[in-house]
This record gives sequence, structure tokens and C-alpha cells, in this order.
Amino acid sequence: MTLPSVLVLAGGPDAERDISLASGRAVAQALRDAGHPVDAREITTVDAEGLASMPGEVVFPVLHGVWGEGGPLQSMLVNGDRPFVGSGPLAARLAMDKIATKLVAGGLGVPTPEAFIVHPADAVSSLPLPLVVKPVHEGSSVGLSICTDEAEWAAAHARVVADRTPSRLYMAERMIRGRELTAGLVGDGASGFLDLPLVEIVSSSGVYDFEAKYTRGDTRYIVEPELPSGVEHAVRDAASKIARAIGVRHLGRVDFLLDTDSRFWLLEVNTLPGFTASSLLPKAAAARGLDLPRLASHLVTIAQSESTPVGSDNE
Repeated sequence: MTLPSVLVLAGGPDAERDISLASGRAVAQALRDAGHPVDAREITTVDAEGLASMPGEVVFPVLHGVWGEGGPLQSMLVNGDRPFVGSGPLAARLAMDKIATKLVAGGLGVPTPEAFIVHPADAVSSLPLPLVVKPVHEGSSVGLSICTDEAEWAAAHARVVADRTPSRLYMAERMIRGRELTAGLVGDGASGFLDLPLVEIVSSSGVYDFEAKYTRGDTRYIVEPELPSGVEHAVRDAASKIARAIGVRHLGRVDFLLDTDSRFWLLEVNTLPGFTASSLLPKAAAARGLDLPRLASHLVTIAQSESTPVGSDNE
């Protein structure tokens, strides 16, 4: 059987560009190992004409950040009428917006920490400390600050004021102390997701920030961790529920915190999780027999096999 050719896109204009490039190289090599013809492109942005000129029966975007993961590229891919791996533009926009995700979660009864938008003009917190300050529309813990006292809050607020990144909003979220869990999502080719184990993230610093993810090398990842009775099922059920409500397809990752009373709290939904050596979705998939070549090929196969488009930009 001849496998479809794949256009792998990586890079993008956002803060997570370097992580995207590493993920893109891993996906491209995995697809080649699986037998797919691959054209791998490192991009900043691309217009519709440029995208249409690139070869590949299926597009596999491996981009992180607002442009590549949060809707603009997905709108272009939908309008280009070519199968692509990942969620459509509406789901991408919703998941990239942490406040919108919290509203969806609230409507489903999925617990999520209280939060508010940090306005540069308001130096007083609307919630009691401790708080986590982070951008509303970023991933990989970009711009994250932990505020356990007034001095740390003042410093975090000053960083918000000093950040001149266009259209970047910050939020402050009640800090939950406990265990960090992530639920990987891989489509089953029908209407659901494969049965993947949870992964627990254990950072030596206690905070899973950018350095813990990508630079220090001392973070531990525990696949199928020991959890209190009923927690694994409840977390996975909540992940599936919110993913369906948002419209996530093919792949994703939903992050939670488990507090000291064994209550879980939703943090965020990722529609294009990483594929680097330390990435969480590949670890969960590998535990179910899907190594990276099998996982990448599976995602391409289900993207190509869909008989109905994901919808227009107004889906």
C-alpha cells in the first residue's frame, strides 16, 4: 500500500518557535520511518498561495502559539481544501484562549481555578495570593510567574506592564498546590479517542515552567502514576468531555492539577501538543504500543480518511 505524502510545517512567528522546530523535525523523521514521502518546511508565516504551492497530500502542522495553533493557520488550511492533522479553526481559537476554555469547562461542571484578566492599570489583585500569572494565549509556560507574596505579585504585574507584545493579554489564576497530570488525546478514527494512560509531571523545582520542560533535564515523567481510587477515570472523562465540547479532533492534551484533597482542576487544553523528546503525548501513546512513527502515521491516516471537511472559518 502506498502511503500518502505529507507536508510537515514547523516554526511559526510565535514565542514557541524553537520548540515547534524540534517537534517538526521529530514528526518528519517519524513519518519517513513509517514509509511516508515527506516534505518538511520551516516557516515563519505563509499565505494561501504559498501554502497551496507546497506538495503533500496531507498537511501535518506542528506549530505552537497563536498563529500556528490558535486558528489563523487552521483557517487557511480549511480554505485550502486539503486534509490536515489537528483541530479546525474554531476549536483552535477556543483552546488557545485559556479564559474561554474556563467558560466551557464551567458549563460542563469541570472544575477549574478562579482567574481574572491582569490589566496593566490595576496593580491590586482581584484574588488572594498565591496566584499564577501567565499569558491567556500562549503555551509552554511562556511568560509564567508564580506569586506567593506581594513582592512577587508586584514584580509579575510590572512584567505585564513592560510586555509590549501586540495583543498579548495576561491572566492571574488561583494557585493549586498538588500533582500535575496530563491526559493525552489521540483520535480513534471514529468519533472518540484512544485509551491512553495519564502522565504525571514531577518537576524538581515544584513548578513545571519553561526551564523544567525544555532546559534543565531534571523533570520526571511518570506514565500511569498511582492515583487515589477513581481519580484516573474522572480525569480522563473530564478531558474527553471538554475536548468534545471544544471540538478537538485527531490529537490534543488536557492538563490538570490534583490537589491535596484528591480534587482535580483543569488548567488548559492543547490542540497541537509537542513532539519533542520530553513531550507528553508521545510518552502516553508509546505506553499503548504507538511509538512515534506509528503515532504520526496514524494521525495522518485518520486526517486523510475523514469524508467531511472540518468546516469553514465560521464553523
